[in-house]
Amino acid sequence: MASWVLYHTDGCHLCEQAQCLITPLLGDDSLQLVDIMSDEALIAEYQTSIPVLKSEQGLQLFWPFTAQDVRQFFTQTE
Repeated sequence: MASWVLYHTDGCHLCEQAQCLITPLLGDDSLQLVDIMSDEALIAEYQTSIPVLKSEQGLQLFWPFTAQDVRQFFTQTE
């Protein structure tokens, strides 16, 4: 089961950049992609802030972020 969630939506170039940045650091097995368009509550919460990386502890990393930011976020949530 994925430990990390990337909130995104199809056609979002920033979301694609975030996924390309995160996947090499984390791998596909640990990352769950959640399209915010699948749920009204997610749309309300994230429509102006995607992409957002969320840990299983509930901590969130909002775009813009770099590979270094993601590594530091992983360390903070261990």
